[in-house]
Amino acid sequence: MSSFRRLSVLAITAAAATVISATGPAQADVQSLRGRGTVDVRLIGINDLHGNIEPPSGSSGRVILPDGTTVDAGGAAFNATHIKNLQSEVKNSVIVGQGDLIGASPIVSALFHDEPTIEVLNKVGMDTTAAGNHEFDEGYQELLRIQRGGCHPVDGCQFNEKYEGAKFPILGANVTHAKTGLPALPPFWVEIRDGIPIGFIGMPLKDVPILVDPNGIKDLAFGDEVKAANRYANLLDAIGVKSIVLLVHQGDQVTSSGGGPNACNVAANNPGSYIATNVSPKIDAVFSGHSHQHYNCVIKDPAGNPRPFIEGLAFGRELSVVDLKIDRRTRDVIRGETKADNKIVTRTVTPDPTVQAIIDLAKQKSGPIANKPVGTISSDIPRAQNTAGESPLGNLIADSQLLATKGNGAVLALMNPGGVRADLTFASSPVGEGNGVVTYGEMFTVQPFGNILQTVTLTGAEIKNVLEQQFTAARQFVLQPSSGLKYTWSKGAAFGSKVSDVTLNGAPLDPNASYRVTINSFLQGGGDGFSEFTKGRDITGGGIDLDAFSAYLAAHPNQGAPALDRITQLP
Repeated sequence: MSSFRRLSVLAITAAAATVISATGPAQADVQSLRGRGTVDVRLIGINDLHGNIEPPSGSSGRVILPDGTTVDAGGAAFNATHIKNLQSEVKNSVIVGQGDLIGASPIVSALFHDEPTIEVLNKVGMDTTAAGNHEFDEGYQELLRIQRGGCHPVDGCQFNEKYEGAKFPILGANVTHAKTGLPALPPFWVEIRDGIPIGFIGMPLKDVPILVDPNGIKDLAFGDEVKAANRYANLLDAIGVKSIVLLVHQGDQVTSSGGGPNACNVAANNPGSYIATNVSPKIDAVFSGHSHQHYNCVIKDPAGNPRPFIEGLAFGRELSVVDLKIDRRTRDVIRGETKADNKIVTRTVTPDPTVQAIIDLAKQKSGPIANKPVGTISSDIPRAQNTAGESPLGNLIADSQLLATKGNGAVLALMNPGGVRADLTFASSPVGEGNGVVTYGEMFTVQPFGNILQTVTLTGAEIKNVLEQQFTAARQFVLQPSSGLKYTWSKGAAFGSKVSDVTLNGAPLDPNASYRVTINSFLQGGGDGFSEFTKGRDITGGGIDLDAFSAYLAAHPNQGAPALDRITQLP
């Protein structure tokens, strides 16, 4: 069993002080070290791995360089070799994560509740990571099991005879028990390098409750990121930790994908930049995640001093490297000497054999299920949305959910785009199933969450309100509609009045009539901010979303990409 346990703030503070006194130099040695110059420490960060221990395929496995060319990248065994090479260049290093290292994973990891990915990270030597939103996909109690170890309460230990847990702490500085306000996860962690303590504050984004099934986190509260970071920066500073790093699972979108790994082309008014700019000046570097983008920026803290704000591409394609120079006398980072770089995890190096052995075992054990053919397609069916917000693959999944719940009286289905995780590609995978053949593993990569379909009754007016909730000042998040539902929305119209001309099977939607609508359990709980769905009545449970999709493909051989004619956008 892992030694990490939930601790109160006071216990964590005491533990940090104990670590510093127990593993740092004796007091006389500290005095002698003062005046000896600086300590160099390399921080190696990884974010949004999502259990992609195998090299990701397609566009998810490439990095676009500034000249427009691409490099194949990613794969945990290659990642491990790159990390070792980066460590070999310096005396002191710390490996950190910015969240979503597990969750929404390919079947090779997800079939075993991401235990293979945790084993890989243990072998790599991960020191600490922030929790992301996907760490909560299966609920808080499952995250505690991932941390502490032990067999899954339902499926048991399927990957190995026992699961020992993560050998690194998973941090959540803004995650508390709703009733008591006490930390639900360790807020910070302290590592000692060459006698110098370095504090790491880690946390998910505050919007976790609208991004995961609320039933699994109903007893938790997720606070403001800046307030939590500042609280623990002050605490670390008070106990003598002067070099402080923030690991936050919140980041920025970019204005263009063509700038390469180290461009700072982040869009304006993004949440990651806001956090990085406003957290305490005591924080020396900000590692970010969540947006699946790459950027390498230098921002000014509230005192006007520079610090790096960095994120690497998702799925293990890049490592974010920040080199710190720490003054021995003050124990603080010399900001002007900090260097940051996003390193591409190329596949031209020799894969790490120990990590590769874990991957091979996961492939061997998952293969009979993952490689089973479930249907055929006649062309690529991409998940990318057009300007109106409509996606060929999203439409197809919505159609499958409608068909699967006709018996519940469903007349339409709506699918959240965030639940569509990858394209369905026509070309055969390396397994060799053949062009156009869709395997269970490929479908699982598209829909990895295992959400339950639920059919609810909503009035036409409530459905209209749902469609209006797609558009707010902070976002545009368009649900994918099943065949038969059509509407128009206007970009220039006021919020709350953007949607018009809603029809179902050619007839105008009656605001006073009742309709049976199929959604997944995540949306039914108000996920992605769609609070209107919680008003649904007469809930009838259906099957698992992936089973519905599998059955649909089996019943529609050589399925093509549906036309994008359900949503019309006006200026």
